[in-house]
Amino acid sequence: MSQLITEPNISGADDFYAELLSLHEGRSKEDSDALNARLILILANHIGDRETLREAFELASAAGQQEQQS
Repeated sequence: MSQLITEPNISGADDFYAELLSLHEGRSKEDSDALNARLILILANHIGDRETLREAFELASAAGQQEQQS
């Protein structure tokens, strides 16, 4: 596998998170979900490597399963 970077790697992470939340402000759940889907597709296209994307799928799925068990 390509070994995704899972440690914090975004400069100004708090500012990034605030910007992301701001992007969703005032949107309905449906609009917010559609925005997230567009972001995922744009970033997936930027990454481009299917192996890396599969690794991200696995990590996200495993994290979701852990949250459900908590």
